[in-house]
Amino acid sequence: MNQHPAIALLGPGAIGTTIAASLHEVGRTPVLCGRTAHPQLLLRHDDGEIVVPGPVLTDPAAIHHPVDVVFVAVKTTQVTDSTGWLAALCDKNTVVCALQNGVEQKAQLAPLVNGATVVPSVVWFPAQREPDASVWLRARPRLTLPDVPQAARIVDALSGTRCGVELSADFVSIAWRKLLQNAVAGLMVLANRRAGMFSRTDITELALAYLRECLTVARAEGAVLDDSVPQEIVDGFHRAPADLGTSILADRQANRPLEWDIRNGVVQRLGRAHAIETPISNVLVPLLAAGSEGPG
Repeated sequence: MNQHPAIALLGPGAIGTTIAASLHEVGRTPVLCGRTAHPQLLLRHDDGEIVVPGPVLTDPAAIHHPVDVVFVAVKTTQVTDSTGWLAALCDKNTVVCALQNGVEQKAQLAPLVNGATVVPSVVWFPAQREPDASVWLRARPRLTLPDVPQAARIVDALSGTRCGVELSADFVSIAWRKLLQNAVAGLMVLANRRAGMFSRTDITELALAYLRECLTVARAEGAVLDDSVPQEIVDGFHRAPADLGTSILADRQANRPLEWDIRNGVVQRLGRAHAIETPISNVLVPLLAAGSEGPG
């Protein structure tokens, strides 16, 4: 590889803006690709702000050759609309880092990336879009990647940036643990409330019961997670700022499609595949699906 690999960022939302700003800060400004032609991206954090120069490209025809690394930060509900970008940005020599929710990242993206290698990730930082289109980063950014040879390209791209990268030999367990955290956040959508809702005793009890259900499915899928994980996740919500939101809550409040299937439906689907009873999922999933897609 060249000393400075060609990097593109697809999906400059909250997570994508954080990665783009981290790269720009060390002189590795990526090509910005998305649906809206923002003139620049703005990331605010505890120590100030980072302005990433644009524009955000909106037409895949503007890409004339594949790049070395593509960070894909579009939501899974937008993957189908991103096929033109992925075809233009990727070839067999490209490494794609999926900055997406869920445990099915490779299966979803692999057919669309022109033979590129897809490396899934787990994103460990809260970043939220503000009304002025800026992004507020509320904790230091960190990614976990599987410990595979292709991950080295991503580690190199992010080396020396404010975004830490960890490699894991048991990525399946880590990805499922994050999925459990995302899954229980679906309760926030139905209540239309932020993290402070978990201070209620009844919500804590419901969350723990749902997380234990998810944990059973995760273990059937090969995740090695302790019985303490549900309580640890709920404790994390108890410690969080009461006004902390989540991307699926923001989407519901903006009447956008929800990532209900890859965050919650997957537990129900895989539970059925393993003949595991999922009574809470059987209530939660239809309600989230209806909130996303209607009718009504």
